[in-house]
Amino acid sequence: MKKLTLPAVALAALALCLPAKADTFGIETLDLSQIEQGWGSPHRNRSVEGRELSIGGKKFARGLGTHSESTFLISLGGQAQRFSASVGVDDETDGLGSVTFRVAGDHKTLWESGVMRGGAPAKPVSVDLTGVKTLLLAVGDAGDGMDHDHADWAEAVIVMAEGKPKALMPPHEPAVVLTPKPLPTPRINGPKTFGARPGSPFLFAIPASGQRPMTFGAEGLPPGLRLDPATGIITGTLNDKGAYVVTLTARNDLGAANRPFKILCGDTIALTPPLGWNSWNAFACDVTDANVRAAADAMAASGLMEHGWSYINIDDCWEAGRDAQGNILANDKFPNMNALTEYVHRKGLKIGLYSSPGPKTCAGHEGSYQHEAQDARRYAQWGFDYLKYDWCSYGEIAPNAGHAALMKPYQVMRAALNHAPRDIVFSLCQYGMGNVWEWGAQVGGNCWRTTGDISDSWRSMAGIGFGQAGHEQFAGPGHWNDPDMLVVGYVGWSARVRPTRLTPNEQYTHISLWCLLCSPLLIGCDLTRLDDFTLNLLANDEVLDVSQDPLGRQAARLAQTGPLEVWAKDLEDGSKAVGLFNRGDEETRVTANWPDLHLTGAHQVRDLWRQQDLGAFSDQFQTAVPRHGVVLVKIAPR
Repeated sequence: MKKLTLPAVALAALALCLPAKADTFGIETLDLSQIEQGWGSPHRNRSVEGRELSIGGKKFARGLGTHSESTFLISLGGQAQRFSASVGVDDETDGLGSVTFRVAGDHKTLWESGVMRGGAPAKPVSVDLTGVKTLLLAVGDAGDGMDHDHADWAEAVIVMAEGKPKALMPPHEPAVVLTPKPLPTPRINGPKTFGARPGSPFLFAIPASGQRPMTFGAEGLPPGLRLDPATGIITGTLNDKGAYVVTLTARNDLGAANRPFKILCGDTIALTPPLGWNSWNAFACDVTDANVRAAADAMAASGLMEHGWSYINIDDCWEAGRDAQGNILANDKFPNMNALTEYVHRKGLKIGLYSSPGPKTCAGHEGSYQHEAQDARRYAQWGFDYLKYDWCSYGEIAPNAGHAALMKPYQVMRAALNHAPRDIVFSLCQYGMGNVWEWGAQVGGNCWRTTGDISDSWRSMAGIGFGQAGHEQFAGPGHWNDPDMLVVGYVGWSARVRPTRLTPNEQYTHISLWCLLCSPLLIGCDLTRLDDFTLNLLANDEVLDVSQDPLGRQAARLAQTGPLEVWAKDLEDGSKAVGLFNRGDEETRVTANWPDLHLTGAHQVRDLWRQQDLGAFSDQFQTAVPRHGVVLVKIAPR
């Protein structure tokens, strides 16, 4: 039988008709340095801690080990066919951790896992990528913080019809400075009201921007208080309860400014949210006396004091133990607490400290358990003005605590602070357990953490900040919801600080939202490394006025459409501060409708970051808002 053959031309034509062979690529073969994640480093074919990938008891030879608050952008060029994987929390967490996995294509969600917890079996993923140009693989913290969130994309592969997938750098945003430079003429900033208890040492530095030298005045100061006209620092002691309206004046060669200032002497302090610095997010347990002094120096030299920033707070790791009489001792890093507080006070700043109601602090140092009255006296003797009181090991004293047990240690320390001859702001830190916002004021808290620890990632910051909706009814002068400290500037939780992972737009969102929320504003960065962009975030007086408004109303979320949100806060002068937020991945127009804001008629709108009037608007205000960004405005009657 004769063998038939096809001519070469026919063979070539037939090949053109056949589908090209698809190629499969494991995502672990891509450039993993482009991954952003909240903790640790991504690993190829290993967990985030470098172990064999394992989910729900099943081992996997290939894949990507990462951590929550991670994003991985991959260019596909529209040539991909499918993505598949098995996902879950790695078994190295011993059943701890909770995460969410999300697959998105060209800004549209294609698949979501829902909440996945440690120990659960892997979930299969299979997503059609036809026509998708950019793939996003994201891991979230499930809204409860990032602890133990070791996430695996096991056996994760991309099938390509043509070409190869390529890891992309996260979108770059320029760090645009929006805040205008302060004028050389005097301007008085900061809080318009201030609380003090009778008999306590009084300390307030008039915050005023403008060309130096400057002299200060305070007409109507009550008996017992005195002003240093060269520094603007008011000191002394008030003995009688009452309300005192003082006229503050700041004067330089170019002019003068004055502003009413109300001093309320009574039982309530922290009438506006505290503005200051805390050592933890920068230095954690590496903090020293020198770091604290340097922070105070920088607070003054940078001009932040001129905008109302006033607290310098030491977090954990200052403690050594107790002497024979049971008095708390500082470790060698803090050789003289009295000298340190005096150094800070001479600048017109206040200073804070940290402890725990348990036997040990979070870092394993001496706590205040059964020494509360003794410690409160010691803090006052040393000259401290702020106490962060962190739950930590008290969980060993009261496991499975109900409301009464959650409240008890804070009631005990509050009673001790009430007998200390000093005004000490009492900051409850117990991560929102038992809905602390509902009873924090009852135990004498001036502020209380409503959430777990923040990190410098978009999902952490946004999840915490936007999760405050509904808490507004529990905040007011003297008692504030606290969604944790600021993560702008150079942070690092060690002596090796680095720039925040938040993008510039995300940092504007962070500061805007925290001001709307009336949160205590505690800068967490190394103040000796402030750059122009970070200073612009922290020294905009019109934005800070939203935080320091005497009415003390926390903003509420009034509208939400997908990733677009509108939050508003009533101000003392009858206007509203309004944040138009875009939590999505691309620039979008956001609208604030007058019915949502309970407004009618024409109103004047002012951009607070740019300090520019935008004009009069009726019925609504609409503007373009960048990815993960905000436009913060003040809306006032014409």
